[in-house]
Amino acid sequence: MQQFAFGPRNYKIMWLGLVLLGAGFIAMMLGDKANYGEDFIGITLGPLLLLTGFGVEFYAIMLRDPAAVVSGGETANPLAPGVAAGPAPVVGSPLGGPATPAAPAYKRL
Repeated sequence: MQQFAFGPRNYKIMWLGLVLLGAGFIAMMLGDKANYGEDFIGITLGPLLLLTGFGVEFYAIMLRDPAAVVSGGETANPLAPGVAAGPAPVVGSPLGGPATPAAPAYKRL
C-alpha cells in the first residue's frame, strides 16, 4: 500500500492556507480604484491575509498527521513506499562481540 507524505488533515489545512492567500491577493488587487489600492484593504488587510496564509501553509507542511503513520508506530518513508523509516534494529552478537544491525524486515524491490 502506498503511503502519502501528508494525511487528510494536512491537505485540509493547506486548502485553508490557499484560500487565505487568494483572499490576500484579491484584496490587494481590488482596492479602491480612486486611491490605486492605497487604502486599508490594499495596504493593510491584503498583506496581513498573505502573511497569515503563508503561516498556515508552513504549519500544514510541518504538522505531523497521525493518519500518515504506518503500523508499528513509525512514519512512512515517502522516498521508498513500503519501507519503514528509521534505523535498523541492533541485536547483540551470539559470541558476545560488538552488536551488528539486524537483517531488514522488508523485501527489496
